[in-house]
Amino acid sequence: MRRREVLAALGTAFLTPPCSASAQGSKPLIGYLSSASPAEVGHLAAALRSGLSQSGFSEGDNLRMEYRWAEDRYDRLPSLAAELLSLDIRVLVAAGGPASALAAKEATQNVPVVFTGPTDPVGLGLVRSLNRPGANVTGVAGLTTELDPKRLEILRELIPQAGVIGALVNSNRPNVAAQTSELQKIGMAIQQQIVVLQVASEQDYDTVLATKDQHGIRAVLVTADGLFNSRRRELVAALARHGLPAAFPFREPAQEGGLLSYGASLPEIYREAGIYVGRILKGESAAELPVAQPTKFELIINLKTAKALGLTIPPTLLARADEVIE
Repeated sequence: MRRREVLAALGTAFLTPPCSASAQGSKPLIGYLSSASPAEVGHLAAALRSGLSQSGFSEGDNLRMEYRWAEDRYDRLPSLAAELLSLDIRVLVAAGGPASALAAKEATQNVPVVFTGPTDPVGLGLVRSLNRPGANVTGVAGLTTELDPKRLEILRELIPQAGVIGALVNSNRPNVAAQTSELQKIGMAIQQQIVVLQVASEQDYDTVLATKDQHGIRAVLVTADGLFNSRRRELVAALARHGLPAAFPFREPAQEGGLLSYGASLPEIYREAGIYVGRILKGESAAELPVAQPTKFELIINLKTAKALGLTIPPTLLARADEVIE
């Protein structure tokens, strides 16, 4: 069975209704709200369960979990959050970035919310401060957009003649206007022309990337968004069709054919979030749990993809890579 089919089967298992309340007894129920699809990011839910197990909680033994997946349709998140909250959950996990986190925060002021991966939780209004969130919301930040300048630096080192770099963003992202403005500021600061390319779904990948000659784009910066990780295979394939090298914020696309990635480990972020859920179940308050931040960042280079694009990776860049895929 292929990996995609295995994950799809795993995702189906996530959607199976829980056993009756009498069979489950007093096991606490956790709600898992994701902006993505189980077939593509089921490994992240598994990483969260790994963190829960470190806190002494195991799904099916002393814990129940109920999953809701928006399938990259962010407009569905509020209703899915409401569904989970109607089930008398103890903690609501908001997975997949700012869209899920904001929907969860809007849905409840009472049930603890643990988010995974949004950048700048204070700026988004999720928490009052990183050290003392102050309400019912905490989690693990992503430090994703903060690393866009570093990813641009790596792209320019690899392709010094790249006069124009495209920056791919999801037009459905809650803070897309601020994200676009920040990208332009970054470009001005390093004297790099950046063209922002907005897509609303994976169906837009080819259409938007086809404008590369019109704009003179030689490389692409893929920004952090649940869509680009959930639909990474489609994106990697579209970039290959258009002969565009790209830098990603997470390792999964680089493992599956993207040129390179630089950022924190998503599974590690989810594992840390699982530990936080366990701490809340044991009596700690979300208001008192400081927002955790990644401390380890990885540079992954796909040498096979570089060769297919006709690129030679500088030895200095290869020497800095944490992993080289051949």
